[in-house]
Amino acid sequence: MRRLLREPLLHFLLLGAVLFAAFGVTGKRTGGEAETIAVTQGRVAQLSATFARTWHRAPSPEELEGLIDNYIREEVYVRQALALGLDRDDAVIRNRLRLKMEFISDIAPPGEPTDDELRTYLNAHRAAFRSEPRFSFSQVYLNPRRRGERLGRDAAQLLAQLNQAGGKAEVAALGDATLLEHRFRDVPAGEVAKQFGDRFAARLDELPPGQWQGPVESGYGAHLVLVSDRREGRLPALEEVRDIVRREWANAQRVERNEKLYQGLRSRYTVTVERPQAAGGETARVARQ
Repeated sequence: MRRLLREPLLHFLLLGAVLFAAFGVTGKRTGGEAETIAVTQGRVAQLSATFARTWHRAPSPEELEGLIDNYIREEVYVRQALALGLDRDDAVIRNRLRLKMEFISDIAPPGEPTDDELRTYLNAHRAAFRSEPRFSFSQVYLNPRRRGERLGRDAAQLLAQLNQAGGKAEVAALGDATLLEHRFRDVPAGEVAKQFGDRFAARLDELPPGQWQGPVESGYGAHLVLVSDRREGRLPALEEVRDIVRREWANAQRVERNEKLYQGLRSRYTVTVERPQAAGGETARVARQ
C-alpha cells in the first residue's frame, strides 16, 4: 500500500481529478452560457507584429492561424488557472505583478528639468559628482623582508641621497626590485588606492609636494615618495556634467514617484504582522499603519 501511495502516476491521476472537479464547479455559467474569448483585429495585428519583430518578416496565413490558435489556447488555460486560484502564493507571479505596478508610475516620464533644478540636484549630491584628487609622484620601494632591522637606517640614508638629487634622481636604479612603476603622472586617487592601498593614497594627500618623504607604507612594504603635483578634487560646473546630472535627476524622480504610488496604495490597508512566539508562549501580533 505504501508503495502504491508513492507512485507518481497515482499522484498525477489524483491531481487531474482535483482539477476536473474544480472545473466542474468554476466552469458553470448562469443560464448555461459559455464565457467569450474575443480575438480582436488589434490582437491579431499585435500577434503579427510580434512575429515580424522576431523573424524580420510577416507571418504566412498558416503561421498567423497558428499564432491565433496558440493565443486562444493560452487564454483558455490562463482564465481557468485564475478561476482555480493557481496564481495565489506563486512567488514568480507575485513578483511579476509587483513589477507591473511599479512600471505604471514610469509610463509618464518627468518633464524637462530647468537649469535651476539641475544645479540644485548637483549641489545636493556633491559627493557623487565631485572629481577625485589626482597625483603625479615618484616612488622608490624598500622591501621590509629583505632589509629587516636595517629598514629605518637604509630609508634615512636613501632619503638624504634622493633629496640631494631632487627630481632628477634615477629612481629606477635605487631601492629594491619591484614590478611597480617608479613614476606616476596625473593618477586619480582611486587608482592609487587600488595599486598601493587606501593608507598610501591617504598619505599622498598629506605629503608636501617637491620633497622626498617617507617611508610611506603600502600593501607591498615601504616607499620613499616624491609628490611632484597634486590637483584637488572639485565640484564640476553643471555645463561639464549636464547629461549625467539630468540622468540621475530623472532616476531620482522615478524613485520618488514609485514611493508615492506605494505609500498611496499602502494607506488603504491595515497590516498586521504576527511575530514569532514571545517568551510567554503567546504570538505577538502587531498592527502596522
